[in-house]
Amino acid sequence: MPARCVEALTKHRYLVEKQSAENGHQLEEFDLVFSTATGTPLDPANVRRAFRRVIAVAGMDPMSWTPRELRHSFVSLLSSSGMPIEDIAHLVGHANTRVTELVYRKELRPVLTRGAARNGCSLPRRRELAHIGKCQVPVPA
Repeated sequence: MPARCVEALTKHRYLVEKQSAENGHQLEEFDLVFSTATGTPLDPANVRRAFRRVIAVAGMDPMSWTPRELRHSFVSLLSSSGMPIEDIAHLVGHANTRVTELVYRKELRPVLTRGAARNGCSLPRRRELAHIGKCQVPVPA
């Protein structure tokens, strides 16, 4: 893990312990990075509630956003930066690239387009595709 991440997580842990002590709470030891104020595991409702507060403070509609959008944004940013699809699939916890390609098709288009161009292909905009060698080509109507 990069030193920058270790430093941020160590600081986070210190602040959580300090805040808990100031509030008179004894942290339960689950060894979690993110937890409730008492140190117990977060449940989905806790996460959505906290996320909605942050979204509202940012001036956006909290009911239009979910933590899932962060995952899609993460994939989009990695794809736009040129990260290989295999690495993206690994980071989001997919066993292979198939699910990543299906779920995040729009976000991955920049990576796939660059890869196709390097192989002398172009990606069609139509859904009906045939595979010829390494290239995808439209199926004639």
